[in-house]
Order: sequence, then C-alpha cells, then structure tokens
Amino acid sequence: MTNLHIQDPLIGKAAFIDVETTGLNPAVEEIIEMAIVLFSYHRQTGKILETIDQYVGLREPSCPISPGAYRVHRISKKAVQGKILDHSRIETMINQAEFIIAHNAQFDLSFVKRLFPEAASKPWLCSMTGINWYRKGYRSRGLQNLLTAHDIQVETAHRADADVRACLLLLSHQNPEGKSYLLELIERLQPAAKEQSG
Repeated sequence: MTNLHIQDPLIGKAAFIDVETTGLNPAVEEIIEMAIVLFSYHRQTGKILETIDQYVGLREPSCPISPGAYRVHRISKKAVQGKILDHSRIETMINQAEFIIAHNAQFDLSFVKRLFPEAASKPWLCSMTGINWYRKGYRSRGLQNLLTAHDIQVETAHRADADVRACLLLLSHQNPEGKSYLLELIERLQPAAKEQSG
C-alpha cells in the first residue's frame, strides 16, 4: 500500500511489535509467534493515520514450549510445527520504521534482536513503562488491564496479532490533557534515541 501523503514531513512511520515465546529467558527461549504493524502517524498530534503493512507469523522453535508459556498464549507444539517467519518481509518493515514500540519493550527487544539484529539499531519505546499509567489513576500497567479500563475488547488475549492491534487502539486514546498516548511516547523519543546511541 503506497500513499502520497507519506512524503509529508509531518507524517512519520513507526512499527509496533509483539512476540509470544517458549519462555521468559531470551538466552535459552525462542520466539514462536511474531506480529508487526507498520503504521503512519502525525508527528505533531501523535494521531495514528493508517496501517501501511502488517504481518503475523508462527515459528517452530528448537526448544520446547514451557508449560507456563503455553498457559499464557495457548500456542502448542503442533501449531508451530514446520512454521517459519517471513524474515525478508519483517526486515523490510523494521527498516522502514523510525522507531519501534512494544508493550514491555525490553522483553520483546531481547528476543527480536536475536533473529533481527537490525531491530537493535532502532529506538524502542515502551507503551508499558513509557507512560505513567499509575499517575493517571490506573492500578495496573498490564496490557489486558489497560485494555479493559479503556473499553477495548480483544478477540484473543496474549496472541501477538490481537495484542498489537489492541495496543494501537490504546495509543490512539487521549489522556486527560487531550494528548494521545502515542504523542506522550513520541515526546520521549529523543532522550531514548540519545541513550541508545550513547
């Protein structure tokens, strides 16, 4: 999908990524599902304009899916058997993004960079820690709790594709000052970029 207004200097491109894994330790566990949405946004307002591209895929790991991880995402060994991610497509989307967002970005980045090293060179913003949800009156910054609090319904919780789309809806909401949550994150972009480059 190509749009002429993407050339507008006020229009930026970013990606939201979510992964499901065999467990919590990126040193020994692996990605079994990955979703990425490349979207356009207005730099001054933080308004999400449209989806440019999106991808979700399963991946067969070389290690077992832990019982704890399975209880969360319900992805079985049979479901991922013989599955591989489309690396070329994912890399293209990562390369087009000015920055990447994830809910608990430190976790997602620790897994993604093992398969896609170029992702580590991008600024990563966290929709969980980059917004002070507690100060806004929310008792939890966990994704499912935030979605419920904002009346956002998810078809399948803890699945990468549904979580990415739900997170983008969440970031489209406005805070009490009338500013979108995405804009709050974007305003943190320069410090985040300096920290990663330094």
